[in-house]
Parts: sequence; C-alpha cells; structure tokens
Amino acid sequence: MTPSISHPDLHESDLQRYGYVQLEVKGCRAVVLDWAASTVATALTCGTLHEWAALQPVREELHGRGVIYSVDLPTIPATPVVVRRNRHGGLLHGFTGEYFLSPTRAPLELSTSLRLAAAGVPTPEVIAYAIYPTGGVFARSDVMTRRLPEGDDLPAAWKKESKEECNVLLAAVARLLNLLAAAGAWHADLNLKNIYITRSGADRAAYLLDVDRVTFPGGDDVAVRNFKRLVRSARKWRDRWGLDLDENSLAYLADLTGENI
Repeated sequence: MTPSISHPDLHESDLQRYGYVQLEVKGCRAVVLDWAASTVATALTCGTLHEWAALQPVREELHGRGVIYSVDLPTIPATPVVVRRNRHGGLLHGFTGEYFLSPTRAPLELSTSLRLAAAGVPTPEVIAYAIYPTGGVFARSDVMTRRLPEGDDLPAAWKKESKEECNVLLAAVARLLNLLAAAGAWHADLNLKNIYITRSGADRAAYLLDVDRVTFPGGDDVAVRNFKRLVRSARKWRDRWGLDLDENSLAYLADLTGENI
C-alpha cells in the first residue's frame, strides 16, 4: 500500500475528490491527477521529474530559482507543462538549497492552489508533485504545473504596452488583487515577478505565481497588505531597474482596488 502523504488541509479523501491519486515509484512519493498518473509514473522511472524534463529533446529552459523546464507531457493529447525543483530563496538558499523538512512545500502548494482556484483566483494548475526522501527529516521535491497561455511576467509585459494599453493591464492586476482580497489570501512575496500577464487581443489576464507563499490569515487587512507589498515592489523596480511604472499609474491601480497610495 502506498503510504499516506501529509497534506496541509488535504486528506486522502480530498485528493480523490479533486481527482488526484498517490503513487510510489522507486522510493519517490508522488501525487498526480488521475488522467496523468501512468505518464508521470513512467517519467519517474528516469529518476526525478526535473531530470526527466531535462532529458526531453524538445524543451524550453526558463530561469527562476534554478532551471525550470517547459516540456510536453506525452498524454493524449500532449499537455504543455512546466517542471521546477523546489528551492529555498533568500538567506536559506545558500544553506539548505533544495532540501526541505519533509514533506517539503509541495503539498502546501497543491492545497493552496486548489483553495485559490475554488475562489476564482487564476493560478497555474498543479498536475503533479513528487517528493524524494533523502534520509532523516529532509527531502527534495519537484512540482509540475500546466503551462499558462503565452505571456510575460508583469515587468516584461509592462515594457511592451503602449500608454493606452497600460490601463488595461492595470485593470487586470486590480481584478487579481480584488480576487485575492475576496478569498482572504495574503501573498507574503507579492512582487511584480509573481504576477503573470497573458494577452488575447485587447484583453489582459493576470495570474498569481509562487502560491506556496500564500496564506489565509483572516482579518480585514489582507487587501491592504497585498496592495502595499505590490506597490513596494513596483517602486523598487522603478528605482533599481528603471521600469516606467510611475506614481500616476500606481494611483490609478489604487482607485481600481479601493486602496490608498
């Protein structure tokens, strides 16, 4: 029998209700959407999901905390996915790197993404994660998400917009902030790079990334905290890297969200 994996806020019955199954392959423990289970199990025979993605002949290398791979999962039809290794950031990056206390951040990311999706917050769908015990209390993990439609992170998207289109982009960001507030979700690392913008004709949509940093603390100040965190990031991007996101644009975003600059 496959051992149960500890999930914040999720039990085995919850996983089944959302369409996930548990696997154990070569000492690795994984949770995967049932329609992708056999394909992911085969991928894990290569070692880790990250190693499997690195071996694909057609792949795109993205960069975040380490190399992130965009590949096609060979389901029928093929499913575009992104595979990344969970890694610490900040001060912990140099000490613990990709090693986390078991069961790592992966179960939390799945739990959080499902809660956000239920509240209507756009965020990448988690197709699978895999946990690799390393002995003792530590483990490594990979997360596979469905690739989002073509787009850019917020700084890159902003640079491509005309002045007229910038207000449309800000409206998309405001919708995302309002959805987060309605869900009671606080993103502790809400910065411009953690908002992904897609473009379809004149429309823009904003997606939330790095959802393992999201919590649901309660209280009535979540909207203010998210907004202030994002404004701080915008000013940092302007001051350090010259992003042309001025105070008038931030004031317009404040109007859209009902916040104060």
